Amino acid sequence: MTRTRFQSGRHWPGSNCRCARGVTAAALLAMMSGAALAQAPQAPTAAKPVRTTTVKPDGTPARPAVQAPTDTAGALAIAERTALQSDLAWAGAYNGAINGEVSDRMIAAIKAWQKDHGGKPTGVLNPQERASLAADAKTLQDHAGWKIGLDPVNGIKLGLPTKLAPVQSAGATGTRWTSAQGQIQIETWRVKDTNLTIAAVAEREKKEPAGRKVEYSVVKPDFFVLSGLQGLKKFYVRGQNKGSEVRGLTILYDQSTEGTMEPVVIAMSSAFAPFGGDTAAAPSPPPRKKVEYATGLVVGADGVVLTDRAAIEACDVVVIPGLGPAEKIRDDAAHSLALLRVYGAGDLTPVNFAATPSRPDVTVTGIADPQSQGGGAAITAMPAHLASAGGDVRLDPAPGLGFSGAAVTDADGRLAGLVLVRTPLVAGPAPAPAQATLVPAELVRGFLAAARVAAVKDAALTKASVVRVICVRK
Repeated sequence: MTRTRFQSGRHWPGSNCRCARGVTAAALLAMMSGAALAQAPQAPTAAKPVRTTTVKPDGTPARPAVQAPTDTAGALAIAERTALQSDLAWAGAYNGAINGEVSDRMIAAIKAWQKDHGGKPTGVLNPQERASLAADAKTLQDHAGWKIGLDPVNGIKLGLPTKLAPVQSAGATGTRWTSAQGQIQIETWRVKDTNLTIAAVAEREKKEPAGRKVEYSVVKPDFFVLSGLQGLKKFYVRGQNKGSEVRGLTILYDQSTEGTMEPVVIAMSSAFAPFGGDTAAAPSPPPRKKVEYATGLVVGADGVVLTDRAAIEACDVVVIPGLGPAEKIRDDAAHSLALLRVYGAGDLTPVNFAATPSRPDVTVTGIADPQSQGGGAAITAMPAHLASAGGDVRLDPAPGLGFSGAAVTDADGRLAGLVLVRTPLVAGPAPAPAQATLVPAELVRGFLAAARVAAVKDAALTKASVVRVICVRK
């Protein structure tokens, strides 16, 4: 595929400089101020130019006016504009921030792509062109093995070309991903010191390792970007600070891989969110299983079951073994709660959520995935410890697959909340450890009250109230 570089004379937003022809994508990326949004994976159909008709003073219709390409792009939803920028970047036509903002650079990239593909450079993609661009970008992403996930050491959100750099190992202060022969090297890192300044870290990165030739640098109060040559390789370094800590990303690649790596560097720069993703999109979820298991808790004697909303997402059939098919009747996306009803069921043993425990030691009661118990469906109780993590309450250790939706009880056996089990998507061969968070009892009670599910007086958990939930997808 032909890759298009921007002509000389193009201006970056907020810049008074003119970028010379031949400047690398990494250097252009350095002019971005702050972390940009990670690209959206799906590409919608582009809007067509809007024509408006005016009337002359004599009452005759005037020649229709064609809406400017920037206005047409601006009429799209921000997610659609972000997806368009991402696809243009992967196709090698766009080298700006992937943030959904309409700019002359974005329109120029559309025209360049249209021209390279034998079309009229209008700056507005027709539906066929938009579909072709999306297909091209998807092919390139698949070739690179593009995924957005978490660095398991530092918790940095980043995008990674897992097929281009599949070998994962421990770095000095982060994680390293490399190609089999070392042509491509990607590493996360962090530096923490009470007297730390972003400028000092940038100066260190300019000099280490020895022989690094910086061709472009920008240092701001909260971030820096460097790019240039390191021996026969190109490098791109980005660092960002928060308090007394700087977290960063270093990309090193052979010049022979430049054609492949330029769009990857653009995408990685936009996806980079070192402190929990303040500006990056949430990581893409892993592919959903054809059959997924979770735990449910009976909250209504007439067949009402509470479970994890995410565990029953996009299910064709939901089944409660021993009771029958279930239907979702209410959900809460913010707290990932869902209510199921098994029609025809009766005389079940409901539970009541009491209060959030004052002590950190709790018990998690649920049903593990069949593969974890030799095909069985036994109810298991396991000890756990509650710990605050940001705005969440984490359970340590996290229970395994099948326990999402399980009950959390305090030392007196009172229901104190619901557990949600998540496995972070990490780009790399090593699986990320599961994480478990507590949905406190008061939130569960509020959800049930809104659904007009009456709480029972007995607060003790019995095994008769714990059921397995099976989601089947096509």
